[in-house]
Amino acid sequence: MTSFASIVCRVALLGCLCRSCSAWPQSMKASGAGSFLSIEGARIYFEECGTSPQTVVLLHDGVLHSAVWDEVWPEFCKHFHTIRYDRRGYGRSSAATTWYFETDDLAALLRHLRVNRAAIVGSSHGGEISIQFTLDYPEIVQQLVLVGAVVGGMPYSQHFLDRGNDLGKPLEKGDVQGAIAQASKDKYLIAPGNDAAKKRMVDLLSANPQDLTRAYLELPEKPALPRLHEIPIPTLVLVGDADIPDVHAHAGAIEAGIPRARRVVVKDVGHIMYLEKPAEFSRLVIGFIEQNKEGG
Repeated sequence: MTSFASIVCRVALLGCLCRSCSAWPQSMKASGAGSFLSIEGARIYFEECGTSPQTVVLLHDGVLHSAVWDEVWPEFCKHFHTIRYDRRGYGRSSAATTWYFETDDLAALLRHLRVNRAAIVGSSHGGEISIQFTLDYPEIVQQLVLVGAVVGGMPYSQHFLDRGNDLGKPLEKGDVQGAIAQASKDKYLIAPGNDAAKKRMVDLLSANPQDLTRAYLELPEKPALPRLHEIPIPTLVLVGDADIPDVHAHAGAIEAGIPRARRVVVKDVGHIMYLEKPAEFSRLVIGFIEQNKEGG
């Protein structure tokens, strides 16, 4: 399977791999608003804003780095202490050079920032990571928001796999611009008619081709699908009505599996709805988190 196909489809590997213990990380100040966290040979770029006692962490999708949240970032900063970061190989973060668990990176970042409790907002594969993080660190996660998320252990249709292979074909030839052009034509990533969002996606990918060409060294987790019932917290499941049918199927399975989950289908958007309808996305997510604050 090609690199781009891996972006939109993570197939769980069989077996259980043990986590390695990680030391407390060191932090290095970056130019501009963000900082770098050094951990196990990698440098993770992150930003934070806001002064609210409620912390919200934004985990980007598998196509774009954390700048994808730019359209909603100011509104979240008004309401919450908000954190976003580039996962390894994306944006300003360094490429992965060794095998690692993505949930460990998030845990290290929260330890570094002395965050004990947080709402987690995860998109697409970032949503898959968010589910696994909630299972691994239930004492941290207060509320969960899953946006076009997939869940480990649930299979994909042949249509989904073929679409991923088509998106990745230009990368097989080293044609990054061709891959970006192919992504811009995909009717599931950005819904037809949302031209400004499509241009923003293309601009981000053109300026950050590493988002497409990054190495994949994430260690596989045990499938989360049969463990969804273990998540007791309020969960909002968002899916765009124009997203690919597999994502709708995953959303249904997540809603059925998590006892306190509620699914909302957002009209006239695809997979990256926060680029397409940032105001509506902010209203739904901020409203959900504020309505489900602990002690509220």
